[in-house]
Amino acid sequence: MKRVVFMGTPHYAEMILRALLEAPDFEVPLVLTQPDRPVGRKKILTPPPVKVLAREHGIEVLQPERLREEGVRERIADANPDFIVVAAFGQLLPREILDLAPCINLHASLLPRYRGASPVQQALLAGDRYTGVTAMLMEEGLDSGPMLAWSYLEIGSQRALGELMEDLTSLAAELTPKVLRRFEAIEPIPQFAALASHCGKIRRGDGEVRLEDARTLLRKARAFQGWPGIFLPDGLKLLEIEAAEMDQEHRPGEILALEGESLLLGCGRGSLWIHRLQPRGKKPMSAKAYCVGRGLKRGDSLL
Repeated sequence: MKRVVFMGTPHYAEMILRALLEAPDFEVPLVLTQPDRPVGRKKILTPPPVKVLAREHGIEVLQPERLREEGVRERIADANPDFIVVAAFGQLLPREILDLAPCINLHASLLPRYRGASPVQQALLAGDRYTGVTAMLMEEGLDSGPMLAWSYLEIGSQRALGELMEDLTSLAAELTPKVLRRFEAIEPIPQFAALASHCGKIRRGDGEVRLEDARTLLRKARAFQGWPGIFLPDGLKLLEIEAAEMDQEHRPGEILALEGESLLLGCGRGSLWIHRLQPRGKKPMSAKAYCVGRGLKRGDSLL
């Protein structure tokens, strides 16, 4: 029975923890996760998914703002871990914790590509054909440690962030127990730093689009599904879009056609069917309802 201290916060991490808890050869005596945060318009203080799962299984939970807080290292050491498993925890591990046991991170990209906070979104934005999960030994750098194992999948042309994240979560949950069981036999592979790329946190402003290229806009819609979404400079959200054609040149923002409840929108290159919109501060509506309410017709601009 191997003892695992687990560090993670969102649903991705929750499912990895669940896989360890369901395995007969691992014991999780301690879980670390981010502090409870206000969620939603009413700012209700909400525990992270990892905390909820850990409490269901009677596991001790620590929620430090910083891992260097007094007593954190000692609590981890007292758990006597054979491994420390990290998944979307949200903090870098200091040397005094890295030295306690092998620290293994499950990162949702094919390292060294997309080190950092938003690897899944970046794979979609770049139009990558493949992505996956990398198990790596952690060091003090950001996602720079030697690699232990990979699991990959083909992204496809239609898969958006939510579905892709679920598939990567399943891969990570399957990969983690395998890596821990075979750890002694695995020869870590150093990352080739020259191929590394870094990605930061997604900001709300990343969702603003200028209608210059339909292909780029579609990629953003898939990558920013849910939040921040995609929206025009005036805040008009494009909720449901579909490719029309990708190569013809148009006046950006021109309404090329109105059919049924939808409008055909021209971009500098390519065009898109827009099915639903949401003006700033208003409820979602069909593209037709939006145009009728503002007296817009074919040849007018949405910008």
